[in-house]
Amino acid sequence: MPHLDPDLVRRVVRDALAEDGAFYDVTTLATVPAEQRGRGVFLAKGDGVLAGLPLAEAAFAAVDPWIRLTPLLADGTKLERGAHIASVEGALAGILSAERVALNFLQRLSGVATLTRQLVDAVEGLDVRIVDTRKTTPGLRALERYAVQVGGGHNHRFNLEDGVLIKDNHLAAGRARGQSLAQVVAAARAGVPHTLRIEVEVTSYAEAQEAVEAGADIILLDNMDPAEMARCVQMIGGRALTEASGGVTLANVRAIAESGVDIISSGALTHSAPALDISLEVETA
Repeated sequence: MPHLDPDLVRRVVRDALAEDGAFYDVTTLATVPAEQRGRGVFLAKGDGVLAGLPLAEAAFAAVDPWIRLTPLLADGTKLERGAHIASVEGALAGILSAERVALNFLQRLSGVATLTRQLVDAVEGLDVRIVDTRKTTPGLRALERYAVQVGGGHNHRFNLEDGVLIKDNHLAAGRARGQSLAQVVAAARAGVPHTLRIEVEVTSYAEAQEAVEAGADIILLDNMDPAEMARCVQMIGGRALTEASGGVTLANVRAIAESGVDIISSGALTHSAPALDISLEVETA
């Protein structure tokens, strides 16, 4: 399984609990005695892929360290409707106060993992990677990228420091100064450490040809149809990695993969994944 930084988990969870007012839950404080015990079980209410259990566990621990969450399944498990995901037991007040934050993380990250797995399954048997983008929820990028990995996908650059990606606006800025695509690539090559690869976004066969001749390491084929992608891949002939991006859906992802690209990136994995329906059924004592 991919790694989640425990310090990051604790910090993000505490921020979420504070946002939700979980440390002074006026309703629970007024209606549930501190000594009352309870237990509950997390239930999948739809099919999908589980992700986010470490966040749920941290939510209960932050509210009450004596609450015990016991995973019954592991992140990455394919869920069927009705599956029991985890049980929780302890002071009922703490369970109720942490419930929503725990569910929010589980539902959100499981949704990302589920959509990722659907795309990965759709291109099964083809030599291509499904990767995410930087179109993530602010402050939750590391968690959402974890969920992408749990779903069988891969990660693109984490942030703007991780790699050079010359996009259309960078090229437009260069052209406004009289620079060609090749000159923009050369400037990037000269201005960054030799350990970083240079990726260039192109929107046409002609731009792809210019980019590969300029020595780009990766060529991003943006919003092209599969036939045009295939032409570009054949022309590039392995001189650079090829990435397809823009308008990727479950309906077209296999056709895109069959064009021969090495990578398919999809912002939808993190910005449009529907939350997986999960509930916590609580019993009181």
